[in-house]
Amino acid sequence: MLSGLVIVDKPQGWTSHDVVGRMRRIAGTRKVGHAGTLDPMATGVLVVGINKATRLLTYIVGTSKTYTATIRLGQSTVTDDAEGDVVASAGTSAVAEQAIHDGVAALTGGIQQVPSSVSAIKVNGERAYARVRSGEDVKLAARPVTIHRFEVHGIRRDTGADVIDIDVTVECSSGTYIRALARDLGNGLGVGGHLTALRRTHVGPYSLDQARTLEQLAEELDVLEMSQAARALMPNRELSAEETTEISYGRRIAAGAAPGSPGAATADHPAAAFAPDGSLVALLADSGNYAKPVLVFAPGNGNSAAAGGEA
Repeated sequence: MLSGLVIVDKPQGWTSHDVVGRMRRIAGTRKVGHAGTLDPMATGVLVVGINKATRLLTYIVGTSKTYTATIRLGQSTVTDDAEGDVVASAGTSAVAEQAIHDGVAALTGGIQQVPSSVSAIKVNGERAYARVRSGEDVKLAARPVTIHRFEVHGIRRDTGADVIDIDVTVECSSGTYIRALARDLGNGLGVGGHLTALRRTHVGPYSLDQARTLEQLAEELDVLEMSQAARALMPNRELSAEETTEISYGRRIAAGAAPGSPGAATADHPAAAFAPDGSLVALLADSGNYAKPVLVFAPGNGNSAAAGGEA
């Protein structure tokens, strides 16, 4: 059975769910999922898992992401991006370039970010955007995120429209909203702001260079095989033949790293364990002097099992 990751270059106007539906038809299987939503306006890297590889998606969701984007200063929208109506405008002629760079610096590093009110975050069991559309004034709580890199590549003034467009690259932790960065940069400068373009270039170790359009994938399904995908995503552990047998039956083996050391694998951040032939056997977590399987990929039968029973 075909299993692996597909790095899709998501087209503008498609939801991530739309892409999953199309990939189900292309791959000929219902067992397809994605690792992190992209807004319909956005394009770029969307990691899709097929069959057994869907079990890797949970470990991809939490990885860092990189985006290129364009932020417009001088206009605020209801959605914090170009898909929403403009709700406020302010002149930008007095905004100095140094003030823009200072504002970007203030939003770099560890920050508290309030997500956009039209995000997919659930409020009492209902998506925030659905509550906004029904007329409710939604206030979301701030959450900690990390902006590893926020670089300005270009600043363009449109004197006719009295707006400023800024081209940026953002590398950030999982859970960051680039729309909210655009909003907060504009608000910090006193003129408002929103996102006009967004393209995701990296999700963890997977990049736009690996991505294929849906049209290309329909012609030739380019799948990153399970072992390759795991090698790029996680710390690697090479098993002996004896260790491979033990782990295949869900039994523990000697730890790969000393307890509490930086190299110790955990259930949230496991190591990928490989058989002598290079195939992916399991995901392992170190516990004291032993390594225990978090997830075992049973050889030959296309199934995977969580430690202690069927997945």
